[in-house]
Amino acid sequence: MATVMTFTTLQEDVRRYLERGETYASDPVVYEQIPRLINLAERRIARELKIQGFINVVTGTLVVGQSVYSKPDRWRDTVSINIGTGTNSNTRKPLFTRVYEYLLSYWPDRSQTDEPLFYADYDYSHWLIAPTPDAEYPFEILYYELPRLLDEDVQTNWLTEYAPQLLLYGTLLEATPFLKNDERINVWQSMYDRAAAMLNGEDLAKILDRAAVRKEA
Repeated sequence: MATVMTFTTLQEDVRRYLERGETYASDPVVYEQIPRLINLAERRIARELKIQGFINVVTGTLVVGQSVYSKPDRWRDTVSINIGTGTNSNTRKPLFTRVYEYLLSYWPDRSQTDEPLFYADYDYSHWLIAPTPDAEYPFEILYYELPRLLDEDVQTNWLTEYAPQLLLYGTLLEATPFLKNDERINVWQSMYDRAAAMLNGEDLAKILDRAAVRKEA
């Protein structure tokens, strides 16, 4: 049975690949930098890949008269927003994404209320809903998130469990310019790209499988 990568074992692997910073005494600069390089790699992967593993769901209830809502911590991008309407709020209705300027023109007076139709990014940390809700609609939001960043207290996350190679090569890729070892960039980039392509391919296969099941049903 394969051993799951952890923050600690990943640091050890990176030191071995780099042949630097095996102990604090041997190379304190590299030893101290590796955790930061890991976090940079995590952020890079979350920014470049949009896959199922990074999707999270948040639910709640819209507030009457409130048009601006906070995004979850570690939000990266919105997949969809739907609200419950009809009898007992059992009918799911998707809200359509629009740019902020469209909502400003469509619903300029936010004190007026009606059933919501649209949402927009108000800023990086908030959504704007229009029309302003006229009732307490239950909502469900799917979004891409940045996984919890690894540290001594957070030893594992989705990447260590399902994409350890990608995380390793991403960390080595981040380390290369820091070490001014430019000749290794193409090597780590190639291995990173291959691991990313495999992950994207697995995600696409799952989507196609789901589509086939729906079609046959």
